[in-house]
Amino acid sequence: MMIKTALCAALALALAAQTAAATEWNWTSVSAGGSHTMAIGTDGALWAWGNNEHGRLGDGTATTSWPWADNNRSSPVRIGTGTNWASVSAGGSHTAAIDADGALWAWGNNGQGQLGDGTADERSSPTRIGTDANWAMVSAGGGQGTDHTVAVRTDGTLWAWGNNSHGQLGDGTTTMSTSPVQIGSDSTWVYASAGWQHTLAIRSDGTLWAWGNNADWRLGAVWDGEITYTPVPVQVGADSNWTSVSAGGRHTAGIRADGSLWAWGFNQSGQLGDGTTVGRFTPVRIGTHNDWVSVSAGDVHTVGMRRGGSAWAWGNNGRGSLGDGTTTHRNAPTQTGTPTSWTAATVSAGVAHTAVVGINGLLMAWGSAEHGQLGNGASGWGTGHHTPVQVRQ
Repeated sequence: MMIKTALCAALALALAAQTAAATEWNWTSVSAGGSHTMAIGTDGALWAWGNNEHGRLGDGTATTSWPWADNNRSSPVRIGTGTNWASVSAGGSHTAAIDADGALWAWGNNGQGQLGDGTADERSSPTRIGTDANWAMVSAGGGQGTDHTVAVRTDGTLWAWGNNSHGQLGDGTTTMSTSPVQIGSDSTWVYASAGWQHTLAIRSDGTLWAWGNNADWRLGAVWDGEITYTPVPVQVGADSNWTSVSAGGRHTAGIRADGSLWAWGFNQSGQLGDGTTVGRFTPVRIGTHNDWVSVSAGDVHTVGMRRGGSAWAWGNNGRGSLGDGTTTHRNAPTQTGTPTSWTAATVSAGVAHTAVVGINGLLMAWGSAEHGQLGNGASGWGTGHHTPVQVRQ
């Protein structure tokens, strides 16, 4: 009996270990926000970790008073019991997600109406936005108290809400909106990205459009280089071969159909990747490679993925957000890990941390861990990592 009991116990431990390992190795997507991270597993479950001020993690709790760190999560916590999450976007201090049915949800800070539920009330768990079930993609942007959100519906219409101090909603005004407002009447939008006070979007014909704050030339649409803003979409150049775009803090990066990488805007830390620290009014090509498959512009750094499974990073590295083992700023793409470390195209740059889905769904992160945003169980000053570490549940 004792032997049988021992065997059963050993078997249980082995199964538990297998389950834990399977969970750790089965991620499909990740989004790094200001100081929190969101990710979806292969089973459709949603997880969160990092800073939980204003309830941005969505686990039903929120930090509302000092010390803020009391409610940070340094390891992934399950958000609800649902297994039908399709996509998620972590913003400055809020989060937005779409489920498999096409319903839109949001939670976290709502002081600027960035959740889109018609109020300015903070939400610490996912709150459904309206009753429509035809949302195709969503992007939560913001920073320094100016969060906004943009989303595209399956019918190709574009919508935005939240802070509009610099016209980043694109509705022709600078008036905040607590509910989604349609941007123009076009139904040809396929993708949009919300940055810090600016927004970029792509139409089905491959043209790229921008609006909002143009300080540091982050829009890429030049008016003699003047610092201004536009509250309505304006086309970036005349090219019609854009496939993806990412709006960061004060810079923007995008990929064209030929696999070439482009960037523009603020460049003090080399976050454009063109080998200089000179700002660019219009898109400048980064290197000569034609095998870029994804790019993500963070606050002052950028990360990208090339075909074949290599990850690259450049820009500000003061907190190890490039993952190259140093704190040296880089003004050109620098490889992170080995050439075959990563097989997925999911890469996301936050304010001072980065997260990438790698081989067999393994999720890795690096950079600042002040709020536990790396998800490896560590938090606080001095606990960050300058090289990739595994996110563990």
